[in-house]
Amino acid sequence: MSLQGKTLFISGGSRGIGLAIAVRAARDGANVTIAAKTAEPHPKLPGTVYTAAEEIERAGGKALPVICDIRDETQVTKAVERAVEAFGGIDICVNNASAIHLTGTLETDMKRFDLMHQINTRGTFLVSKTCLPHLKKSANPHILNLAPPLDMAAKWFKNHVAYTMAKFGMSMCTLGMSAEFAKDGIAVNSLWPLTAIDTAAVRNLLGGAKLAEMSRSPEIMADAAYAIVTRPSRECTGNFFIDELVLRETGITDFAKYAPGAEGPLAGDFFVPDEVFEAVPTKVVRAFG
Repeated sequence: MSLQGKTLFISGGSRGIGLAIAVRAARDGANVTIAAKTAEPHPKLPGTVYTAAEEIERAGGKALPVICDIRDETQVTKAVERAVEAFGGIDICVNNASAIHLTGTLETDMKRFDLMHQINTRGTFLVSKTCLPHLKKSANPHILNLAPPLDMAAKWFKNHVAYTMAKFGMSMCTLGMSAEFAKDGIAVNSLWPLTAIDTAAVRNLLGGAKLAEMSRSPEIMADAAYAIVTRPSRECTGNFFIDELVLRETGITDFAKYAPGAEGPLAGDFFVPDEVFEAVPTKVVRAFG
């Protein structure tokens, strides 16, 4: 199945994984709405909604850049309306926007707590809710949340309760909505990386250049996302996918292209259950948890 002529609505897709997913879809000739806050270049973060749109169109797709803070219901409603007006509907909603702040309970101020929950949990719920009436009209509708499997182990909570709650809130949207909208044929799945991904968050917040060297490129998540949203929606819902496992199912066995500079083991990502690490041949060190 191709994404030619399909319309994606991606939150926070001006850089990193969201942009990689957009560009991969654009190679099929997809229409992509990028709904993100970044209108002006940031000194530490590459890309804006406008540079993202340029990349999408260079890859062969059609792009609609929309300045949108997904914490604001009015802005989300208007962004979805613009996407529908421009492209005639929405086939795929990708909840990519996320906020991270890795602090313990006593060190987490409530402004940071609220930001993570408003963007991660509430934002995912709001964007999905707003896209759903249009997804119901699609022939193969998908919601894809970039959220982890619900591995309810204390180790994922003890060092950053607030962040874990906010990310698992996204995962609970997958769990609940997949069942709620199964009768409508709307697939709702989560996708999470086996390893750390070389993004601005990794370089600026988590581990700098050293961790980036032990990470894979965002393209592995883009290829896995593509493999998911091109599946028949009625046959693929309620899953918590891990990128490498998805791609192995498609027959890919060589993952070196996603980490060309890595010389040793890769860094395992947050929230990946132990049994997943044990099930893959990839050499991974548990960098988190």
